[in-house]
Amino acid sequence: MSSLRGSAILEAGVITVSGPLLVFSVYLLFAGHNQPGGGFAGGLVAGIALLLAWVAGGMETVRRVVPIRAGVLLGFGLTLAAISGFASMFAGLGFLESGYLEFSVPGVGKVKVVSALAFDMGVYLVIVGMALGLVRVLGEDETLDAEAAS
Repeated sequence: MSSLRGSAILEAGVITVSGPLLVFSVYLLFAGHNQPGGGFAGGLVAGIALLLAWVAGGMETVRRVVPIRAGVLLGFGLTLAAISGFASMFAGLGFLESGYLEFSVPGVGKVKVVSALAFDMGVYLVIVGMALGLVRVLGEDETLDAEAAS
């Protein structure tokens, strides 16, 4: 992998592809209620963007792009998913049963917010946290190899 570092073509390609990948991952997150996708698929696409950033620029790039620890993302995602499951019970529904709120936004019209979105956002954060943890573990091996060589 280290022979790819410093490649201007690879870095330009990753910079070009990363933005659309992240936008597509957010699209999958929000479209998952009515179409294929959701938090898991969107999180995997965002994880691919992290992996590409690591391949192109190493751990320094990943730390610059996502300065948050993987455990924080995992914990926050699990908490959000669990809260969304229990919140439906307080609304008189079953555990993780989907409910919705409908309200009017000036200039936009009627907006419907589905409770499953909070669960999907939690799953998204868990998957991104797992991908970040994986990249950081792989990067530690890279750092240890560089320290041993010097």
